[in-house]
Amino acid sequence: MELQIIKTGDGSQTLYVPAMDEQYHSTNGAVTESNYVYIEKGYLFNESKKPTVFEVGFGTGLNCLLTALLAEKQERCTTYYTIEKYPLDKEIIQQLDYGKIISAEAQTLFGKIHDCKWNEPVEISKYFTLIKLKSDLITNNLKDIRNCDVIYFDAFGPDKQPEMWCPEIFNKIFAITAINGVFVTYSAKGEVRRQLTKSGFEMERIPGPPGKFQMMRGIKKK
Repeated sequence: MELQIIKTGDGSQTLYVPAMDEQYHSTNGAVTESNYVYIEKGYLFNESKKPTVFEVGFGTGLNCLLTALLAEKQERCTTYYTIEKYPLDKEIIQQLDYGKIISAEAQTLFGKIHDCKWNEPVEISKYFTLIKLKSDLITNNLKDIRNCDVIYFDAFGPDKQPEMWCPEIFNKIFAITAINGVFVTYSAKGEVRRQLTKSGFEMERIPGPPGKFQMMRGIKKK
């Protein structure tokens, strides 16, 4: 798959996929979008003292890095699962190097996150344990994952990857979410909201990151 590195509005970079006419992050700001959608509206919104996070779409590892940084800062023990069918080549990751852009601490964590083994728990830092699953969410039953406090749903858009935005996937995600668990995604499409509601989440539209009017957040109440 051909990938192009492009600079976004906040100075950080993202990847563009010509074949899909889709990018990994908002062109208005990759780091800004991830911080807003997943950290502020998801990780920080949830009140669990020892949260478990499940991320759909590891991609560049940016959401993971930002979560690890905050876990360290808050001394908040975090277990982080992420699933990715097609991991990026190391060469691409090195060119993006979000760690270098953010801070020296982030650069160290970014290296550890990408160098660690797949499909087994790895202690990235005192407060952050990472389990990267090299797998397809469509066929993986997630049998070893339960009671996730925060869900980052960061697949390619519904019009580009519709098989990821369907009842079967949302039901699977709902099943592994803890009571009062939080689901966040950059999408605000009505059909996506209706499907998530049918799966059991109580959904709301909230203001989106720069360049996007709205996003969605859901809670598992029962």
